[in-house]
Amino acid sequence: MTGLDLSGRTAVVTGASRGIGLAIAQAIAAVGGNVVLTSRSQEAADAAAAQVGGTAIGVGVHAVDEEAARRCVDLTLERFGSLDILVNNAGTNPAFGPVVDQDHVRFAKTFDVNVWAPVLWTGLAVRAWMGEHGGAVVNTASVGGLTFEANIGLYNASKAALIHLTKQLALELSPKVRVNAVAPGVVRTKLAEALWKDHEQALSAATALGRIGEPADIASAVAFLVSDAASWITGETMVIDGGQLLGDALPFRQGADTGV
Repeated sequence: MTGLDLSGRTAVVTGASRGIGLAIAQAIAAVGGNVVLTSRSQEAADAAAAQVGGTAIGVGVHAVDEEAARRCVDLTLERFGSLDILVNNAGTNPAFGPVVDQDHVRFAKTFDVNVWAPVLWTGLAVRAWMGEHGGAVVNTASVGGLTFEANIGLYNASKAALIHLTKQLALELSPKVRVNAVAPGVVRTKLAEALWKDHEQALSAATALGRIGEPADIASAVAFLVSDAASWITGETMVIDGGQLLGDALPFRQGADTGV
């Protein structure tokens, strides 16, 4: 089996100052890759890069700032000579409540960061390097893009759009660039805190694998998808949720305990 060695390759990971993004950067670096971590503030980006260590660098850039994104891509090529991997991880969720109660400001911010930014960064990476030399793109979607939930419908709609765009881009950029997505379930991050903090025990008990996710669970999958081990995978969305989409696991366990 082809290994996960990313030596000599360079990745840009957006929204990488903490949580899943930081874990992805660490996972890529652990198998030899150079990593550029972005965050809205230079201070946060530098702190995250220091946690990764090695050749990692941080760049302060808002994911939807086109000029800053272009400068980041240029800096990546100047520093490392290639841009082989792009992880569109930056995300936001400013809209809570029914979709029809949201205003245009919240709508625009949600779709700008969660949908437009991946299109922007992918286009820049393709034009600067991947279109000629090849590469791998991974978008951080969500299981929310595959189901329906109260109060976060707008966020979920943006992730559903990102899942669709993943397939579209996989076709448009083939055969040189592979484009895939990961769809995390409830993971122990600040962004998802409202989904687990006050009821982690109950949520874990109802999940098939008995716990909520950790950022490293998602990072391992991303490291696989950008490696040669996944060289014949494109246009896919990998669900990584411990079985949360399967539904409530408790009745099945209770049946097993009672011999039913």
